[in-house]
Amino acid sequence: MKLTSEEALKMLDNARGKTASDGWIDHSICVGNSAAKIAEKLNLDVEYARTLGYIHDIGKLVGEFQSHVMNGYNYLKNLGYDEKYYNICLTHSYLNNDVNCTAGGIPSDIPFRREFIKNHEYTIYEKIINLCDLMCTNVVNTIDKRLIDIMIRRGAYENTQYHIKETYKLKEYFDNLLGYSVYDLFPEIYKNL
Repeated sequence: MKLTSEEALKMLDNARGKTASDGWIDHSICVGNSAAKIAEKLNLDVEYARTLGYIHDIGKLVGEFQSHVMNGYNYLKNLGYDEKYYNICLTHSYLNNDVNCTAGGIPSDIPFRREFIKNHEYTIYEKIINLCDLMCTNVVNTIDKRLIDIMIRRGAYENTQYHIKETYKLKEYFDNLLGYSVYDLFPEIYKNL
């Protein structure tokens, strides 16, 4: 079943006040809108990119925040949405096809998740969401500022340096695709320094 950005936004609006904080909702909206800008400049499907950004953290609605990756995947799958929508719940947290390349420390072992991430070929849209997730709070930031924000809230772990290096490689990948810094798409980023 197809999911539109309008339907995804309604999911987020309906989630307000139902979790400990609505910060993840504002973050998801920022990710979706930022992904749409990048997709537009790369002549990709803007609607699809926006939708993925809106729903990437939907698992925070249905369980513990720490388990949001699997929760979101199962939630959207059980609602009958197409695989291309629920996969983003898994892929958004892990760079480089590696469950250890994440911002929150080495995750607990869930064999399905580990194998999925290892063997899944990330789409350009999933990579866009990876990047936007690492640039957005409720506003667009440089990845430097966002990574510091994550470390302040979650701490630094044995995999933090690896994750930071891969984040910069991901930004460089999109800079090369665009032919200029991805930051140039977001003039507001300079107000958020």
